[in-house]
Amino acid sequence: MSRLFWRALKAAPVVVAGSLLVSNATMAQTVASNESPVDGTLEQIDGYSGYEETAEDAMSQVTNVNQLRDVSPADWAYEALRSLVDRYGCIVGYPDQTYRGNQALSRYEFAAGLNACLNQIERLIASSEALLREDIETINKLLQEFEAELATLNGRVDSLEGRVAFLEDHQFSTTTKLKGEVIFTLGNTFGDDIDSQFTFSDRVRLNFNTSFTGKDILRTRLQAGNTQGFKAGITGTDSTRLGFDQGGNSNDIRIDDLYYRFPVGDKVRVWLAGNSIGTHNILNVGNPYLKSTGAGALSRFHIRNPLIFRPVQGTGLGTNVKLSDLFTFNASYLSTSNDGADPSLGEGIFNGSFSAGAQLVASPTDNFEINFAYIRTFETGDDVNISGSTVSGNAKRPFGRVDTSTNRFGLGANYQFGDRVAIAATGAYADASERGGDGSADIWTWSANIAFLDLMKEGSVLAVAGGLPPKLTDGDGVTEDEDSSYIIELFYKYPVNKNIIVTPGVYVVTNPDHDDSNDAAYVGVIRTTFKF
Repeated sequence: MSRLFWRALKAAPVVVAGSLLVSNATMAQTVASNESPVDGTLEQIDGYSGYEETAEDAMSQVTNVNQLRDVSPADWAYEALRSLVDRYGCIVGYPDQTYRGNQALSRYEFAAGLNACLNQIERLIASSEALLREDIETINKLLQEFEAELATLNGRVDSLEGRVAFLEDHQFSTTTKLKGEVIFTLGNTFGDDIDSQFTFSDRVRLNFNTSFTGKDILRTRLQAGNTQGFKAGITGTDSTRLGFDQGGNSNDIRIDDLYYRFPVGDKVRVWLAGNSIGTHNILNVGNPYLKSTGAGALSRFHIRNPLIFRPVQGTGLGTNVKLSDLFTFNASYLSTSNDGADPSLGEGIFNGSFSAGAQLVASPTDNFEINFAYIRTFETGDDVNISGSTVSGNAKRPFGRVDTSTNRFGLGANYQFGDRVAIAATGAYADASERGGDGSADIWTWSANIAFLDLMKEGSVLAVAGGLPPKLTDGDGVTEDEDSSYIIELFYKYPVNKNIIVTPGVYVVTNPDHDDSNDAAYVGVIRTTFKF
């Protein structure tokens, strides 16, 4: 027993050296750099936390140092590696025959190297083989050579532990993260019959995202803004509205989003909405490079299909069901926030204005997606707004401020060509009818866009979009649109850095509200978005 103990004691430096040699290049590189000690350590920890071993990363035993393609005799640790491989066989490499000596050490890799050394030492002791004194001396020299680096590393770890303890004591919440977005907008609208001034406005969103299990999310959004946009009162049509205007609420703070989303098993996700959620939150909008109000299209019309994703929104529930790798099914039922919370007769979540929708999304390939949606809506009196405020003509309220039901059918698709070009298109039809009357209306809309990615800078987007805003084409007891209006937009999203995006752009509305007697309206905008 004593003999085995002393041999194990002599072998201990081999274990230490094995661990040291796996990570020596990383430590030396960190010490030689000018980065902040704690920042360097944090960067390594970030790497460790993102590590997930796969079959491709699995390491294999090395029997000869020459098997490692990225290790050469000129490397400073070559002889030490060769000795450990040839004499003790406790070095492992990757399947692609690399050692990756400059790569940060993960816990999995450390365990693999340590296990190999321990197994070999056990075999040496069991066979009563002696450990070479020269190897032990070499290991001791290595330990002495790295004494300063090891001491520095210990100091960095102590500093890091102190900072972590401070953050834990002063953090806002263990379950809640704050994410924010601030938009500054400089813009104006132009046209023969338009008399407007340049404006500078803002919108602020603070999202408090709370998770109790790591897979669910309770979102509470505070929002304020004074972006009035360019609505019918200024230009004569809602087709000139910005995609992120607030209706001019004078920067009053309000709860804009309030919902809880949680998984049921591996393939079902459920939404419970208390306020201001829309079908665009639950269903799949598509249109990947234009759908964001803070970083996508500038016009209200081109952000998302107005007949499908701008009906009644407020309180309700929804679900996303992954049927297979190819198909996903989405559904929602929403009532306006005021009606859903009102217990009066004719109101409430089932008797007031509501929208009920279902959608099937197919993804045949990673770069192609197509979706079909059906939405049934009922809007009462002043709530009626079939066009989603993208036109202010006949399609908005075909029968006036009269209770109106609609059946809406939408089709959308997007496809990406490689890494540089993406296209998207959407179209929809709505069959509207008035409550208690014989009136009916057919309303159509479509749009298409092309986006050029990473022009001049990674993350940038140059997009061109065009389409027909909702148009009333036929019906009974309604006024049909005889002409056609089109909204054409050009914008360039430029990321200054990961937190600041500048988006200049312009869009034009021809024959506003589908009336060729109306002169074209032009809107020019520079939007700056701050994210944190």
